Amino acid sequence: MNAGVVTVLIAMLGGAIRVSTPFMFVAVGECLTEKSGRVNLGLEGTLVLGAMVAYAISYHTGSPWAGVLAAGIAGSALGAMHGSICSLPRVNDVAVGIAMMLFGTGVAFFFGKPYIQPTAPRLTSIPFGGFSDDLNLRSALDINPLFFVGIAVAVIMAWAFANTRWGLIVRTVGDSAPAARAMGISVDLVRFLSTTVGGFLAGVGGAFLSLSYPGSWNQGLSSGQGLMAVALVIFARWSPLRCVLAALLFGAAGALGPALQSVGVTQGYYFFNAAPYILTLALMIASSSATRSARDMPGELSMAK
Repeated sequence: MNAGVVTVLIAMLGGAIRVSTPFMFVAVGECLTEKSGRVNLGLEGTLVLGAMVAYAISYHTGSPWAGVLAAGIAGSALGAMHGSICSLPRVNDVAVGIAMMLFGTGVAFFFGKPYIQPTAPRLTSIPFGGFSDDLNLRSALDINPLFFVGIAVAVIMAWAFANTRWGLIVRTVGDSAPAARAMGISVDLVRFLSTTVGGFLAGVGGAFLSLSYPGSWNQGLSSGQGLMAVALVIFARWSPLRCVLAALLFGAAGALGPALQSVGVTQGYYFFNAAPYILTLALMIASSSATRSARDMPGELSMAK
């Protein structure tokens, strides 16, 4: 195989692992939220706020893992706000999500200005490429622990949906609120908790952006990844495990431009950098079949009514 092709494939492998991690956390968190019958379009704001909080806490404490935890707590706060507002009568969760997205990004930009220049401690990656003499492969296989945490969360969530009482309750609330109420389940509480946990996971995804890749804080850090992750959940048909696979696909698409640039392909560079956004649009069109959506979509989602 041509050396240039091998280099591109290796770069895309490393990029898929790195770029997919925030997608993974946001998508799995949104999967939980939507399984309960609620849509949270505010995860872009949660992602940005989580990135800012993680960087600030890491800078002040010297512990990047403290930053990850703080980012999750900040994401939980936004998720709890979203859940509380949406539990009020005649409130549209899509409109609230857009408002929360603007609120989260605004808070992050306002309080994050002092942290644009300082350097905070970053999360340390685990080197899995020690067996190889290829520097590119060794670099690609330097994997952040959050990548494995995200996969573990998706596996546990998928198992819980299928095998636990908690999973049955969430799925029942998401499929039929009247049936859940008839069983004595508090629909608002289940959705509030699901949205809060989903916000926590999205905040952790933001921590990865500022503390691992790209590993800095600035106001253009997210570039719409939170919104793309919501589309990714629809493409994954509300399955946590398929969310992981879809995140890896998006990550590989995001790594295509830098991978080609690494072998000297500069023509059309900006077009290849737009690959994740083009892929999002293509997947939304390809997965827009009403029949397939009705089969897997939680019945209580506003888009299902």
